[in-house]
Amino acid sequence: AASALILFASTINAWTTGEWMITTSIDPAPALLMSIAILMKLGVAPFHFWLPEVLQGLSLQTGLILSTWQKLAPMALLIQLSESVNLNLLLLLGLLSTMIGGWGGINQTQIRKILAFSSIAHLGWMVAVLKLFPQLTLFNFILYVLMTSTLFLTFLSLNTKNIYELSTSWPKAPTLTALSLLTLLSLSGLPPLTGFIPKWLIAQEMVKQDLTMFAFLILLSTLLSL
Repeated sequence: AASALILFASTINAWTTGEWMITTSIDPAPALLMSIAILMKLGVAPFHFWLPEVLQGLSLQTGLILSTWQKLAPMALLIQLSESVNLNLLLLLGLLSTMIGGWGGINQTQIRKILAFSSIAHLGWMVAVLKLFPQLTLFNFILYVLMTSTLFLTFLSLNTKNIYELSTSWPKAPTLTALSLLTLLSLSGLPPLTGFIPKWLIAQEMVKQDLTMFAFLILLSTLLSL
């Protein structure tokens, strides 16, 4: 459905502007349709319903590809469209994603579902700052890919699929278990770990853009994932 919507939006834009390039000129209506389709592919709320269940049904190897490599192309397209997308829409979807990502991860015991809701929350931060500072979105995305890849590869080495198995893996591999716990804390944005840096920079940028209340709300929603 998302791919068909992207094709439909591209066709409408080519019909109205006379060219297929989306970086030079794009009408507001095709830009909105295309951005919604890309957000659906990424798993941004409220188009996120497929992501936790699909990721839970996959192996850790395939889940790693879905959570990292498969997001590269949609994110690249979204960054190119950043100038044409409505700011209020991005802020609303960003806040909604951080809230749903944090709330959905509570009481989860399956590793893949926790990482799915973490992905939704991180995408919320990226989407919220996309129009204000696209380079910051890219920086956040790179850190997210690195931390998520580290977690998936660690869980593959430990052969762990839920929290209970992780809690019993300390005697067998204390170093890897400690690394996975630190990376999970970093992914949740706990200072002074690496995952806190993009959230801090995004909050600073929002305050500079006179979006102090929004920065407060999105930081408040992050507490759910701690």
